[in-house]
Amino acid sequence: MAKIQRALISVTNKSGVVELAQALAAHGVEILSTGGTAKALAAAGIPIREVSEFTGFPEMLDGRVKTLHPKIHGGILGIRSNPSHGEAMEKHGILPIDMVVVNLYAFEDTIAKPDCSLADAIENIDIGGPTLLRAAAKNYPFVTVITDPTDYHPIINEMMSSEGSVSPETNFKLAKKVFRLTHHYDGAINKYLENIQ
Repeated sequence: MAKIQRALISVTNKSGVVELAQALAAHGVEILSTGGTAKALAAAGIPIREVSEFTGFPEMLDGRVKTLHPKIHGGILGIRSNPSHGEAMEKHGILPIDMVVVNLYAFEDTIAKPDCSLADAIENIDIGGPTLLRAAAKNYPFVTVITDPTDYHPIINEMMSSEGSVSPETNFKLAKKVFRLTHHYDGAINKYLENIQ
């Protein structure tokens, strides 16, 4: 089991996220964050590093581009046991990201509103979130991915009992949960768009 040293946290549903971040910080985890999540964590006194500062590239296009950067996805997707991955990461200044905590824009809540326009629906299709989740889930032997706030406490407890680590078995279980979520999310988008004339 590898110790969690760096986590990316960017959530729409902020329920329990401050407590999770406090627990991570207590284990010495560096926390990367964006937008409203970064503000909420900083307001709670939790040390965070803005993703834009980490990547050296500003958030842009009304927030559409925040985490779509090689320093983020390389840090998530790099296979830690592969020497060529390690060499490439070192060459390009890519640091490993061991935990990804993301939940998605509330697309289904948006389209349920009677006055929802097609433009509103399109704007609430999450791009960065599913990309981060799928990358982390694909690399589950090395990355813990959390999308459901109900998983925060079990992960905190596991880290407390294992010196800040999360087991490969837990990571695999969480990865499967990601693919169920993104399957459902894309299905909801497809169903909505199929009904638009």
